[in-house]
Amino acid sequence: MKTDLLLIPMSARWADMRAAALAAEESGFDGLWTWDHLRDPDGDDGTGVPEAWTTLTALAASTRRLMLGPLVLNVANRHPGVLASMAATFQAVSGGRLLLGLGAGGSRRTPYAVEQDAIGQKVEGDEARARRVVEAITLMRRLWAGEAGFLRPTPPPPIIVGGFGPRMAAIAGRHGDGFNTQAMHPQLADLVRRARDEHAASGRDAARFLVTVFAGLDERWLDADSRARQALDRLGVERLILLIGPPFDLDAIRRAGRLLPAAR
Repeated sequence: MKTDLLLIPMSARWADMRAAALAAEESGFDGLWTWDHLRDPDGDDGTGVPEAWTTLTALAASTRRLMLGPLVLNVANRHPGVLASMAATFQAVSGGRLLLGLGAGGSRRTPYAVEQDAIGQKVEGDEARARRVVEAITLMRRLWAGEAGFLRPTPPPPIIVGGFGPRMAAIAGRHGDGFNTQAMHPQLADLVRRARDEHAASGRDAARFLVTVFAGLDERWLDADSRARQALDRLGVERLILLIGPPFDLDAIRRAGRLLPAAR
């Protein structure tokens, strides 16, 4: 199982994110992620939130080895045709290190609906937002397959669909290359099974389907013999993504790196 780090962008500063990324790479982490949000719902210090794609592209130019990904891009924030070209460009910049996380975005019930209102973006119902994920994946794959004149990614990045329920797990399996959810989700095993079953039903190799989960940075996730990590191993989780918030304690990142399981 790979172990990655997610840099929470709320009230973060670019220089600190870059320093944390370099510390993660030097310490042996396998990948780096950040969230796709435009506004800090709890922020009042005027710092704001660095935009995910710009930050990741800059980190791709600053690092050599780490896989990089958004967890996850709200498909409402970027036209999927433009995103297809962005992803292809990112693959060129990074040397093929993109893990493309996609999701339906927050519902009206979440605090993130405010940021969508602020940019004039309508927040639709759950079914409509889920449908947009499928439409986005379909268009991107068509453009990557050789639509005349469009940049093609080398290699095409795996599309990892994020979600917390059976609808998004099914979409991830049938249309995506992977699924992401919470490591401590009470229905984790059922969601993973649903995603893999749908992947196999689509005619693709379920063994190649990527399961990734996220949790807070805690030493129990770094102990190969811990019950928490072994449970993920039994489910076949490929990447465990650990969250850390600003101002990003570099010593804590380095300590965590020293605890990473040797065989990944």
